Amino acid sequence: MQKQISNLDKLTLSNDFLFKHVMLRKRICKHILEELLHTQIADITYLEAEQTIDVYPDSHGIRLDVRIADTANTHYNLEMQVKNPVNRATGNFLLPKRTRYYQAMLDTDMLQKGQDYDELSPTYIIFFCLFDFFQDSQRIYTFKKRCLENMNIELADEAVIMFLNTLGTKGDVSPDIQSLFDYINSNTITSNFTREVADTIVEIKNDKKVRDAYMTYEMRMKDLRDEAHAEGKAEGLAEGKAEEKTATAKRLLSMGLSVEDIAKATSLSVEQVEAIKAE
Repeated sequence: MQKQISNLDKLTLSNDFLFKHVMLRKRICKHILEELLHTQIADITYLEAEQTIDVYPDSHGIRLDVRIADTANTHYNLEMQVKNPVNRATGNFLLPKRTRYYQAMLDTDMLQKGQDYDELSPTYIIFFCLFDFFQDSQRIYTFKKRCLENMNIELADEAVIMFLNTLGTKGDVSPDIQSLFDYINSNTITSNFTREVADTIVEIKNDKKVRDAYMTYEMRMKDLRDEAHAEGKAEGLAEGKAEEKTATAKRLLSMGLSVEDIAKATSLSVEQVEAIKAE
């Protein structure tokens, strides 16, 4: 238990858990949105507050998103992305399609049965990335749907995806956003705003409810890692047994045994043995 508490003390803003709790401070989150979008926001509310506070499992493991709506009914999803995830099987980067999945979740939650499509609210999915996914050194990459044949034609579905590159050197951002990037990268306080963020982090780390929530989070993460390890081990054993059966079938085929006898000896189906024989 003491180890988990000390781990919390070491967390920085780039950690999902801490980022989420900082973003739950309305003044900070609202200011970030206003600085990013160059607009004034009257107020924001947190959607499904119990899900932004608690850690919960879903089909993709742990999700720690911050979902917000403002008084103009624009919806926001803020995410911290430390690593650039890759599908080990295909080698494809996962982030682009992850944004597609998040957009689908936002839209599905907003559009209730019987509502018209034009009742969908404007949305912003915003990723804080500690790497330059597009390798163009832009501080912000903003995506909207446009016609390939005429880039002046916008689809106007009011869905925006923003990748914030904390390492970027191109493009203008406000001084507070740049100081936030610097703070995320190096934990260095360079403005009154990042001083406020740093002070808030101290408050959060000293909050008993947060410390208890972090211990629960750590235990759930450990359970997920243990489950993934067990599944991987089981898959490896299954693959090993399958390879062993195939090798045995090949040896028996070379000895001239019938397909039916080999199937009985290896517990493979006749069709599987036929396929091995045809190779």
